[in-house]
Amino acid sequence: MTILFVLLTFLVILFVTYYTRGGQPVATQPTPVCPSAATPRMVRDLGFDIPRGYCFHPGHTWVLDEGRQNARVGLDGFAANLVGKIDRIEVPGLDRWVRQGQKIWSITRDNLTIDMVSPIEGVVIAVNPEVQTDPGLLTKDPYQDGWVCVVKSPDLATNAKNLLQGSFVASWMQSTLRRVSAMLPPLAEATAQDGGVPVSGLLMQVDGRVQRAMVKEFFLT
Repeated sequence: MTILFVLLTFLVILFVTYYTRGGQPVATQPTPVCPSAATPRMVRDLGFDIPRGYCFHPGHTWVLDEGRQNARVGLDGFAANLVGKIDRIEVPGLDRWVRQGQKIWSITRDNLTIDMVSPIEGVVIAVNPEVQTDPGLLTKDPYQDGWVCVVKSPDLATNAKNLLQGSFVASWMQSTLRRVSAMLPPLAEATAQDGGVPVSGLLMQVDGRVQRAMVKEFFLT
C-alpha cells in the first residue's frame, strides 16, 4: 500500500510539472556559455603588430589554443584592413563540424561577399554574439572582441603544423604586403601604412577584375 501511494505521488508531480510548463519537455542541455576573450600580448616584428601565441592560416584567419582542445578563431588584422568595413557576417551554427581550409563564415561589404576559411578542423561550440550585432568589431579589434567562434578541435596540434606561427608570421605578412603592391603598381605607395597593413578598404577601391583576383589570392576562395 505504501509503495502504491509513493508511485501515485510521483505520477502526480510529473503530471503537474508537465502542464505548468505548457506541455513542453524539460530541457536537458544547458545553454552554451559564450566565453570572453583574453587580452592578447602584441609584439612588434618587421613593422607588424602580431599577437603572441596566435597561429595564422594563409587565408587570413587566426586560431588561438585555449586548452582542453578549445580554439578561438577570427579574422586577422591584415584581412580586416584590406576590407576596411564589414556590413554583415554570417557565422556557423553551434555543433557544426568545420574542416581546415574550408569555408567557416562569410563577410559582406556592399555587394561583395567573401567566404573565409577555417584554420582548423573541429566542431563549433560557441559563437560571438557581439560580432553578429556589431560586425565592425571584426575590423576595430580583430584579435580580442572581434573573435568569431570557438571550435572544439581534437586534432588541434596536427592542424597547427599547417599554420604560420612564431617567427614565420612577420615574414609571411611582409610577403603578403609585397604581393598586394605587385597587383597594384600605380597604387604601390598607398598599399602600406604605419603598422604594416594595407590602407583601410583598399579592396573596395579597385575595379571588379582586380577585386576578384585579390579575393582569390589572399582569401583562397
